[in-house]
Amino acid sequence: MAPSDTARRLGTRTRFSGLLAATAVGVYLLLIVGATTSLTDAAAACSTWPTCHTPIDPLSQTELAIAWGHRLAAVVVGLLVAASTVAALVLGTSTRVRFALVGALGLYVVQVAVGALTATNGPAAIVPGLHLTLGITIFSAIVLALAWDLELTTGAEDETDMLERSPEPIEGTIDDESGTSAPRTLPSSLLARTRLTAFAYFKMMKPRLMWLLCLVAAAGMALAAGPSLDAQTIVATLGGGVLAIGASGTFNHVLERDVDQRMSRTADRPLATELIPVRNAVIFGLFLTAASMTAFLTINALAAALGLAAILFYSVVYTLLLKPNTVQNTVLGGAAGALPALIGWAAVTNEIGLPALALAGVIFLWTPAHFYNLALAYQDDYARGGFPMMPVVRGETVTRKHIVYYIGATLLGTIALAWITDLGTLYAGTVVVFGGIFLWAAVQLHFEQTEAAAFRSFHASNAFLGAVLVAVLVDALVL
Repeated sequence: MAPSDTARRLGTRTRFSGLLAATAVGVYLLLIVGATTSLTDAAAACSTWPTCHTPIDPLSQTELAIAWGHRLAAVVVGLLVAASTVAALVLGTSTRVRFALVGALGLYVVQVAVGALTATNGPAAIVPGLHLTLGITIFSAIVLALAWDLELTTGAEDETDMLERSPEPIEGTIDDESGTSAPRTLPSSLLARTRLTAFAYFKMMKPRLMWLLCLVAAAGMALAAGPSLDAQTIVATLGGGVLAIGASGTFNHVLERDVDQRMSRTADRPLATELIPVRNAVIFGLFLTAASMTAFLTINALAAALGLAAILFYSVVYTLLLKPNTVQNTVLGGAAGALPALIGWAAVTNEIGLPALALAGVIFLWTPAHFYNLALAYQDDYARGGFPMMPVVRGETVTRKHIVYYIGATLLGTIALAWITDLGTLYAGTVVVFGGIFLWAAVQLHFEQTEAAAFRSFHASNAFLGAVLVAVLVDALVL
C-alpha cells in the first residue's frame, strides 16, 4: 500500500474512532439525563409521546424541560448510534465491532419503545430497571466496539519482540554485577542537612497522593452528612487520613528500597539513597500509624479500623503480595484508594452505607484507567524493577485497550452513584464533560503512542476524578 493510501486509511479510521467516542459520550449523557429525569420524577410532567403537551401547572415547567431534554438527547444519540453502525459496515471493520454496533442499534430501538411505553402508561407498565439496563448494555457495547477497533487499528504487530527486550540498568544505581551504588554527597552546612533530612521524611509520606485521597474521604463525608457536616469530623477524618497515607507511603519506601535503586523514577528516594536509615523510617511509620489511629478514634472505632485496614492493605497486601506477583496488581490495588470513601462515610454514620460503596466502586474502577497511563510512560522502569505491570507483561496495545475498558466501567460507576444518591445537575454535567475529555485523551493515546500522550491521559484522569469529587462536595453540601 502506498504511503498516501496508508495515511488516508489511518485518517479515516481516526475519524471513525472519533465518531465511536462521541457516540459513547452521547449514550453516557443520555444515561445521566435519564437518571436525572427519574430522580426528579420529570417523566410525570410529560405523559404523551413522542412530544410533550404543555402542562397546566406552571410549577412543572422545570420537570417538563428535563423531560424534553431527555427526548431531544435521545434523538441525537440515536442518530450517532445509527451513523456509527453504518460507518462500521461500510468501512469493513472487524466482525466483533460490527456485531457490537448492530446489537447496540437494535437494543436502542427497543429502548426507545420501552421509553414510549413508560411515558404513556407509567413505570408500572414495564419491568423495573429495564430501561436503565438497556442503556447500560448499549453503552457497554459501544465502548467495547471502540476499544476493539482501536486495538485493531493502532496495535503493534511486533510487540512480542518488544516485550522480550531487557532494559539497561540506569546510571548511578545499583549495578547488577557489583551490587554497589554510587555514594551520596551531603551538604556541609548543618542547616542544609537538616532541611534535606526533613524534606526526605516528608517525601516518604507520598504527599502527592494526599490531596486526591483526602478529597475522596471528604466526598464520603459530604454524601453522609450533607450541609450538617461539622468541622470536628472534617478535621479529625482528614487529619487521620493524611497520617494514614503518610504511614502507608513510609512503609512502602521501606519495603521497596532495594527495587527503588533500580528504577529511574524512584532511585532518588530517601531509603534508596540511604539518606534515612531503615530503622528510623520504620519508627517514623509506626509513629504515623499510631497518630492516625488516635485521630480516627476521636470519631469512632469503625473509622479507625478502616484506617488501619488501609495502611495494612497498601503496605502489606499491595506492596508485598500484589505488586511484585500479579499483572492484576493495579486492579486489585485499587481497593487501597477506595477505602477513604468508606472511612469518610463511617466517620459520620459509624456504619458503611450503599452510597459509600458506590463512591468506593467509582474509585476502584478509575484506578486502572488512571494508573495504566503511568505504567505505559514508565514501562522500561517497571520492567527494570521486576514488576509485572500490564505493559510489561501483555504489551502496550492490550494496556491501551484496557484503559478504554476501565474508563467505560468508571463512567457506569458514576451513573450508579447518581442513581443511589440525590446528586444533581452539577454532578451530571461534570461527569459528562470531564468523562468525555478523559475518553478522548485515551483515544489520542492509541494513535500517538508516546510518553507525552500517556501523561496527557494520566493528567486527564486526575482532572476527571478531581472534578467529579468536587462536584459531589458542592452538590451534597451546597445545592
